[in-house]
Amino acid sequence: MVLVFYGSLRYQSAMSKTPIEELAKKLADAVPQGVRAVGADLEDTFQGVLRSGLGKLDLVTREEFEVQEAVLRRTREKLEALEARLGDIEGR
Repeated sequence: MVLVFYGSLRYQSAMSKTPIEELAKKLADAVPQGVRAVGADLEDTFQGVLRSGLGKLDLVTREEFEVQEAVLRRTREKLEALEARLGDIEGR
């Protein structure tokens, strides 16, 4: 599931665990060798921090974003058509 930020929407969607786990593992692997002794604990901590931080963001799914994008596109098309009609009426 791909999530995107879209300020005016207020949908909350759960993020797939796989990307969080992969990112936490990469972060844990990036820690210096001497600190890696706490490996699994460090990875769990990173996962918790990432989930907590992402949970606070105002995110929508790609599908929700695309629906809103289509609505906006149709609205703009209607507005342009109305502006053209108004221009014709004022031009008469």
